[in-house]
This record gives sequence, structure tokens and C-alpha cells, in this order.
Amino acid sequence: MQKDLGNYRKSYEKSALEEGAISDNPIELFQKWFYEVEASEGIDEPNAMTISTIGLDGFPKSRVVLLKKYTFEGFIFYTNYTSEKGKAIANNPNVCLSFFWPNMERQIIIKGKAEKLAENLSDGYFESRPEGSKLGAIVSDQSSVIPSRSVLEEKLKALEKEFQGKEIQRPDFWGGYMVKPVSIEFWQGRPNRLHDRVRYSLQEDYNWKIERLAP
Repeated sequence: MQKDLGNYRKSYEKSALEEGAISDNPIELFQKWFYEVEASEGIDEPNAMTISTIGLDGFPKSRVVLLKKYTFEGFIFYTNYTSEKGKAIANNPNVCLSFFWPNMERQIIIKGKAEKLAENLSDGYFESRPEGSKLGAIVSDQSSVIPSRSVLEEKLKALEKEFQGKEIQRPDFWGGYMVKPVSIEFWQGRPNRLHDRVRYSLQEDYNWKIERLAP
């Protein structure tokens, strides 16, 4: 079976990334783009990002997670520490995050190191989650092999009874990571495949080196 996709074509013409729009700090430009995506139509979850890790088997693996906070220090998401991605990060904290916003013809690629958040910060976010999400975090032994979906559903029913009327505490195997960037590349689609690519690289003095890359 095969399908030739060579005739798929799209002209990118919605915007540009000119020198006058480039901030000294990439987080400022990230925030500007994020606000513009939030205000636009066509993206249900603008905070959806792909995180790539190097697995214990030596292969890279990418999956979508949700960005929950960003600061000048880094980008925060939450997951199960014993999951496949959690084990990969424990073994090699070098990760890559990417955002793709097709309605704006934009992409951002972030290389950085993932570090566990302080427990009190993970506790605070866990407390803000809906009860169902809290129980779901406890129910799922993420990435492990299970015999059927009914195993999860039965475990959830049991936990709902166990915690009825009680406070649900964050399990110690679940929490947040902050990805501290070492480089951030902004990609803006342009006509004729002459896309704009601007890369920020963190220097030893913690200033950012800004370079324009050929498309």
C-alpha cells in the first residue's frame, strides 16, 4: 500500500517575523505569539505542545502534553514521574518542546533541560485540579501494560468510594517539571518556502544570542 503526497501544497502568507519584531528575550516573543494564538480562531488548546525525550531504549519519542505555566525561567508541565517520559527524563533531562499553530502558520522549537518542580508547587497545582483529574492521576500507572480498560474503570470506582468526602492528596509519583531553555527557535511560514527562522541561544552570561537561520 502506498499514497503519494507530493501534490500537497500550501502557500504561507499570513505573517512575517521581521527584525523590528524580535525581542531581546525570547520569552517576551513567546508571550506575544501565545497571546495572538489565544485571540485567534481555529486552535482549541494553544498550550498543547509536543515533548521529545530520549528513551531508555535509545530511541527518541514524542508525545503531546499541556503547558501549564511559563516564566522567564522556563516552561512547566505535569505528568507521572514513573511514566515512560518520566523515566526518560530521569535518565537524560535533555528534552525538546515544540508548538505548532497552523492557523497562524507558526512553530516554536525549544531545547532545554527538564527539572522536577518543588513539591509544594506540584501540591498547589494538584489541589487546583478537578476531582476526576486527581483520581485519574492516581488510577493510571502510566505507560504500564494493562489487560483491559475495565481494569482502569473498576479501579476508579473503588477510589471514588474510598475518597468520598475526603481530601485527595497528590501522590508522590505525580508532579511537575520545568524545562529551562538553552535555545528557542521561532518559525514563521512565508511564501515560496522562504520561511522566517529566528533562533535564540543562551550564553554563559545568561544573555541570549539571536541569529536568523536559512529556511
